[in-house]
Amino acid sequence: MISERLEELDIGQWAWEFLRRNPEYQAEYHEFISTWKALEADYGVPPNRDFQRWKNDPRASRPSWDPSRMTGAACTTDDEDKQLIECWMGAKWGFYQFPQDPALPAWELESPINWRPAPEFRFDLQAESAGEIQLTFDLSLPLPVQLEAAKQHLVSRQAALRRNGHPAPRNLDNQREHWARLLEALDSGSGKVPEEARNMVARGYREILHLLPKSG
Repeated sequence: MISERLEELDIGQWAWEFLRRNPEYQAEYHEFISTWKALEADYGVPPNRDFQRWKNDPRASRPSWDPSRMTGAACTTDDEDKQLIECWMGAKWGFYQFPQDPALPAWELESPINWRPAPEFRFDLQAESAGEIQLTFDLSLPLPVQLEAAKQHLVSRQAALRRNGHPAPRNLDNQREHWARLLEALDSGSGKVPEEARNMVARGYREILHLLPKSG
């Protein structure tokens, strides 16, 4: 039976529940927060810190993880190839805010994770299951008519899969209990963790964000 706490989670909170179980994130967070506290001890606490000395300290930055998606001037150093450590963490793990303690479940965070956009869909991958499909477009012809035809084809294929007993398209309602079972397996300590659960911790937590409703 899914717990009451998990029952109340939204899409972004589910993504956090998987990310916070990632051993690499846990290790990097603990390294980050110890460095952050050491910098505060040397240069003061924001907003009253000596930021010029802070940002010039080698401990305060990392090689840019994703320079095209930096969150602003406050996250850069004088060297454009470096990011301040808090922004480096966000760029690597997919959020726009100060890194959060993985010890905290979603319902104990002071504010929800401000996620970066979900990863782009890949249309050049080979189909590996009945639930996937590979389409070919002729780029020498107008795309709008091809896209509309492809949409109709995909809707038809999706309906056929459902008629043949394949799962309905994923959403929060029909995945909640499944995700809860994956979290239970991750936390069981049995050593027998399903591959899907490991994948959700490694990178699948961001795929959850594709299920967020589109704004506007």
